[in-house]
Amino acid sequence: MTLSDAALAVPLLSVRGLTKLFGSFAACRDIDLEIAPGEIHALLGENGAGKSTLVKMLFGVLQPSDGQILWKGSPVRINSPGEARHLGIGMVFQHFSLFEALTVAENIALSLDPKVSLARISDEAASLSKAYGLPLDPKAHVADLSVGERQRIEIVRALLQNPNLIILDEPTSVLTPQEADRLFETLLQLRQEGKSVLYISHRLEEVRRICDRATVLRHGKVTGTCDPRHETPASLARMMVGSDVAQVHRDERSSVGNLALEVNDLSVPARTPFAVSLKNVSMQVRAGEILAIAGIAGNGQGELFDALSGEYPVATGDAILIRGKSVGRLGINDRRLLGAGFVPEERHGHAAVSAMPLSDNLLIARSQSDRRAFLGGGPLSIIRHRAVGSATRRICGAMDVRKSGEDPLAGSLSGGNLQKFIVGRELDRQPSVLVVNQPTWGVDAGAASRIRQALIDLAKTGSAIVVISQDLDEIFEVATTIAVISEGRLSQMYSAGALSLERIGLLMGGIHEKKSIPETAHAH
Repeated sequence: MTLSDAALAVPLLSVRGLTKLFGSFAACRDIDLEIAPGEIHALLGENGAGKSTLVKMLFGVLQPSDGQILWKGSPVRINSPGEARHLGIGMVFQHFSLFEALTVAENIALSLDPKVSLARISDEAASLSKAYGLPLDPKAHVADLSVGERQRIEIVRALLQNPNLIILDEPTSVLTPQEADRLFETLLQLRQEGKSVLYISHRLEEVRRICDRATVLRHGKVTGTCDPRHETPASLARMMVGSDVAQVHRDERSSVGNLALEVNDLSVPARTPFAVSLKNVSMQVRAGEILAIAGIAGNGQGELFDALSGEYPVATGDAILIRGKSVGRLGINDRRLLGAGFVPEERHGHAAVSAMPLSDNLLIARSQSDRRAFLGGGPLSIIRHRAVGSATRRICGAMDVRKSGEDPLAGSLSGGNLQKFIVGRELDRQPSVLVVNQPTWGVDAGAASRIRQALIDLAKTGSAIVVISQDLDEIFEVATTIAVISEGRLSQMYSAGALSLERIGLLMGGIHEKKSIPETAHAH
């Protein structure tokens, strides 16, 4: 059945007037949506638009406050994920739910009928993974697998339940370009078999590439539907945010200055059985440069950030130098005193305390010398709340942080707005060295554009910046130089203009350690 035929048939899934209230706040209001059999349907929207709330209602994680869900034309109430799977709805969440100490088959078995033997699950998983081009070894332990292979487990686990509809949340955020291409082939095969896909992504080019229709949410409401193949990334972004998204501009003529951050043959053993050890990492970043470090998640990015930030000091002081001073054995505060700033990947609990207001999150993140501007004189060091509040408003204004009150709790902000505040908090110090891990992870196009431009603008003032990112579009947009981390090893540094998407994908797969990389024309 072609999509045009399917569109005339009874929709596989319909929602009518679906609403979800949390107190007086409407996360979703009066949402109408239809997904046809054999359709790849995109769900688009900026952070806080209501996408996650909507799909959680479709998968039985949340119950709607009002409205109706119809499955194959009949009203249904989905009280749990188990009931959703029984209907024929499968979901692959952005954050995997896998036990690393178990095998692939054992992880799959956890969501299936306990009466089915592990041997049968292994056989069926192997057969299905081969049929869909998602190769897996059912006997392999999850701890030994790449992030791309772990995602295959989640997809195969969903497919083994024979769903008619699969919901995918940001499925390519942890994949190399080659792995993403393979995933797209799988989705097209599912569509040919008459299965439907609800596809959530901030990557608008891939939405245009594989999706038949798109529904756009803004502030919890549907603002329109379209055929993304007839749109541009800019027009899709405009539908999402309600206005044009500012383009990121980089001055190619920017000059570089003195060496600001140097890493020399850094090796750090893995701290846990499932961590990654760093092996002979070396890099140099000069004032005015942005070094972007690409890589698939789980290849040592977190460990490298911890070493650079001083969260876990290393054995050799000279392994890391900031502005010519050995800092390997120094902690975060001492490195901040030398003019360094750090933005970790995890927003809640690591970069910010969710239960504290923004002003307190600003104060506790300052080094002792920075904090003096917010403290009164005398032995009691009374906090100057007016100064802290003024700085908080300045940061929120500069980064367009949208919030519900004057000084709300950090946990009340959407992910994108909290990320803008955290990045802005570091930028406000004008650090001479800034290390950022996943600066726009899970944020919408508008927030991502603002954060990336802010990093470029900081580099123009003479700061040296390290951006650790899994988003290749982001890397090519901000970087002056690029390196790739794979299995705890860092490649050589390349000029950003010397790498194509294909070549960087091979580096992400660790090919640089095994054989030479074929030269390819610059594709960006």
